[in-house]
Amino acid sequence: MNLIIQGGALPTFLLERISAATGAATVEPRPPQLVCLKSAIRTPEFDALTPLIEAEKLDWAFVEADKKLSDFGLICFDMDSTLITIECIDELADFAGKKEEVSTVTEAAMRGEIDYRESLRRRLALLAGLDARVLARVFGERLLLSPGARELLEACQNAGLRTAILSGGFTYFTERLRIELGFDFATSNELEISGGKLTGRVVGDIVDAAAKAHHLARLTDELGLKRKQVIACGDGANDLLMMAEAGLSVAFRAKPATRAKADVAINFGGLDSLLNLFD
Repeated sequence: MNLIIQGGALPTFLLERISAATGAATVEPRPPQLVCLKSAIRTPEFDALTPLIEAEKLDWAFVEADKKLSDFGLICFDMDSTLITIECIDELADFAGKKEEVSTVTEAAMRGEIDYRESLRRRLALLAGLDARVLARVFGERLLLSPGARELLEACQNAGLRTAILSGGFTYFTERLRIELGFDFATSNELEISGGKLTGRVVGDIVDAAAKAHHLARLTDELGLKRKQVIACGDGANDLLMMAEAGLSVAFRAKPATRAKADVAINFGGLDSLLNLFD
């Protein structure tokens, strides 16, 4: 494996500690602002250094040597706070005057402190009676792609990868993004609407962490791919099972527990900085 650190100047003292912690054979500077430590091994000693790396506003990644983007066949994205900058349910709650209350539950769920299914039920119950026209306002006025998302997606599509959104969010948003950005697949929760208002429930089974992992495994199988040919990007505890099904897991501006289990941690760069990891 190679360890790639990017985003700025890596202090000499920290480079020396990282080299010792990973047993790297050689260190190769690569412009711009990227260092490759070859034949590096991820160890508990390296993990102990990540707060120092992050304090320098640097991102890190363990990737196979000589890997090309075209070696992969599928890239999957979580939606809320990964592909896009917002949590859609929090913005819906803002129109109901309950954003703070819902955001608190969202944050706890993303940290893994509350079961996702239970957290979704609790948050949706607070939205019961909200005018469904608010969905269009959130999409049109508040939804923004994360930095580098469009560039990464276009590069993946040009390299022949299939693309998917696997989200515990809502179909109103995932389907519009799928069509607008040209995703091949999308799955998420469908909000129940009656009389033009949200009922506070979803239609059918909840798409939770297990469901996201199941859909990734299904797509991998249907496309005739191997696990090592799959990239999964997420930010919260609800993404960990999905990320574990991928050959390359990417934690984007993620919670600490998610970063700790990912192959790639992007905390400061855009999603397109993932492209710097490949030959």
